Amino acid sequence: MGLKIGIVGATGAVGVEAIKLLEESKLPISELRLFASSRSVGKKIGFLGEELPIAELSFHAFKGLDFVIFSAGSSVSQQFAPIAKESGAIVIDNSSFFRLQPNVPLVVPEVNKEDLKSHKGIIANPNCTAAILSVALWPIHLVATIERVIVSTYQAVSGAGAKAILELETQLRHFVYGKPIVPEVFPEQIAFNVFSHNSPVTENGYNGEENKVMQEIRKIFHYPNLNICATCIRVPVFRAHSESVVIETAKKLDAQQTRSILSKAPGVLVVDDPQNGYFPTPLKASGKKEVLVGRIREDLSHPRGIAFFLSGDQLLKGAAWNAVQILQALL
Repeated sequence: MGLKIGIVGATGAVGVEAIKLLEESKLPISELRLFASSRSVGKKIGFLGEELPIAELSFHAFKGLDFVIFSAGSSVSQQFAPIAKESGAIVIDNSSFFRLQPNVPLVVPEVNKEDLKSHKGIIANPNCTAAILSVALWPIHLVATIERVIVSTYQAVSGAGAKAILELETQLRHFVYGKPIVPEVFPEQIAFNVFSHNSPVTENGYNGEENKVMQEIRKIFHYPNLNICATCIRVPVFRAHSESVVIETAKKLDAQQTRSILSKAPGVLVVDDPQNGYFPTPLKASGKKEVLVGRIREDLSHPRGIAFFLSGDQLLKGAAWNAVQILQALL
């Protein structure tokens, strides 16, 4: 018998990508149920030559499903993920709600696939920035033991949803035609501007996104004392996040050793051609499942430091693709 899979948040950016990935996966799927908010009920999405209807969530929606991928936000996951679990499905959740709960594995398959063995019906997908970063850090950590990470992010507007994409498009048009620009989704103008990530700043001085990156990397790596400092910034890019990373390792690595390690790492594509100025960019990363890493060089300010730059599609490796990888690893 084939797999019976549900997707919650099927009309959102991540849900749409998950449907495409499942269609490409060649998994033996006998049933795909799509769920979204009431305003999307009645719409249809194509899958393997069929037009599948969008249904509204209910307490009986998950009966008979083997897996459910949630991509509809924390409040929906909080309410309905336990119901899906009790219905017999394994939940793969893209929201932040379960990520730091001690009994819920937080999984990036290239890093800690073995943690799936301990799941109790719910598996958390990491924050998109943390997921992308972990793929590049882990292979280096295995060889040289990372002692400190400093990361600054350049995060695309699509990480804030469809309305944020529309806001950037609108502001660009208004700028060209000399019309007033009035921010609505973001606290400041995003067109031709950069600003601190729009999540609230907490008591420790870090905003919510920065705290997620630091806490989740520690959990994924089983490294609670990892020294990590994150600065998360919104930039006027439609899709794919980028990150500037500096690490300090216990064992010294030079740039060539680091490049060699990353070139053999799963989920990493080294894009590093200094002679031709060819390095990772959000445009190059958009639509790719791999994390692009380049600008690999020694940190001249530290005897065991390495610096590099990466770009990754946060809708794919940062969300939908990571979730589908988890599903595949469970089979």
